[in-house]
Amino acid sequence: MVNRTVVGAHYGLRDWLIQRVTAVLMALGTLALAAYLLLHPDTGYDRWTALFSSQAVRAFALLFLLSLYYHAWVGMRDIVMDYVKPTGIRLTLHVLVVLILLLYTIWSVQIFWGM
Repeated sequence: MVNRTVVGAHYGLRDWLIQRVTAVLMALGTLALAAYLLLHPDTGYDRWTALFSSQAVRAFALLFLLSLYYHAWVGMRDIVMDYVKPTGIRLTLHVLVVLILLLYTIWSVQIFWGM
């Protein structure tokens, strides 16, 4: 009988699925923006402000960015866990990435809802 010691937080399938869902949301957002730019090639400041004055566009843009940040967190966490072996450095990098992504999230909310 093999006595297996399981360590770690057991992310696996959940984070794999979250990365796929966030990737689909980002792809849809990118396609929607590309379609808008193709239909309105003369996009200037007035058209951008009119577009982002809509609550639906602001909400979807914020959802896009939150998906991007969470997608980045899962990817960076996995990279750091795989390649950085010293625990102190790994923890420091995790904290720095979380702080940077939180800063970006706060900044995004200020930009989209502060208009």
